[in-house]
Amino acid sequence: MDVKAGGQRELLPSLVFVVGFLVDDLEVSLNHHALMMLRSMLMGAKLATAVVETPLGNLRLAVTETGVARLGLPRSSGPGFAGWLRTTFADAERVPWLPLVDKLSQELAEYFAGRRREFSVPLDLRGTPFQLAVWHEISAIPYGETRTYSAVAAGAERPRAVRAAGTATGNNPVPIVIPCHRVIAAKGRLGGFSGGLDAKRRLLALERASTGELL
Repeated sequence: MDVKAGGQRELLPSLVFVVGFLVDDLEVSLNHHALMMLRSMLMGAKLATAVVETPLGNLRLAVTETGVARLGLPRSSGPGFAGWLRTTFADAERVPWLPLVDKLSQELAEYFAGRRREFSVPLDLRGTPFQLAVWHEISAIPYGETRTYSAVAAGAERPRAVRAAGTATGNNPVPIVIPCHRVIAAKGRLGGFSGGLDAKRRLLALERASTGELL
């Protein structure tokens, strides 16, 4: 039951699953967000991309009218920003700008300045139910804290699927916003990170410095 751009099979159950954990008041917000995502899937999403300079280097952003779809880190592993967009948003209408580009850019600037601990931008996530459950668990990790891959797997109600939880963590399409850098291996080891371990160390150091904690 994957949620992919242009995918219509088992669409509504997937939409309910995706939107359900992204909003606080389901009765009020579910229909609006579900309809927005349904519109983007069936009619073709509008997609804007941008590059933002940060202390980590240039971050590549992709947003739709529904939410932030992708944040590409410098030296990211995996299929790459452009390849992921071609696969996931093959039918999207490319536009030069959408309002969420400015909103996300501003929130990223505040984050790197140590003035923002949570992001308020909406997300347009495409993934399997298990991936979405893992990303939801990661989103709940407080600023300046860490959780192990096993804890994330348990929170996603698959305690034995630690390796799969690690894979889902690595496939997080919006790192920093969904703070997968806060997921570490057992015994305090860093584990992996799609942007490289140096970037992971720097993000953790930024957050702990902002909370007055030392590494």
